[in-house]
Amino acid sequence: MKYRKSGRSKIKYEHGMIDGLRDLLESIEHIEEIVSIIPGVIKPVRGSGSGIRLEVKYPTQTGIKLLAKSSTSVQEVFMVTKDADALIEKLKALP
Repeated sequence: MKYRKSGRSKIKYEHGMIDGLRDLLESIEHIEEIVSIIPGVIKPVRGSGSGIRLEVKYPTQTGIKLLAKSSTSVQEVFMVTKDADALIEKLKALP
């Protein structure tokens, strides 16, 4: 795994990320329930608007699956956690 900041980051930087996702993930990686963050598949979409947002999809065996949505792309994001319910609540409470 490739990590930034001398192994302190919870984000796996091995995969590409859609515009704005890196900054968004770095702003939330401090949440204590997050063990690691793994960006996944990127798919192009037609859309409008600007910015990026995270949408919680469902719990997985090791955490939760989210979709990062921008105006031109959607990317899967997996978060490893020991308490999926608490993490989901904290993510939903973010502005």
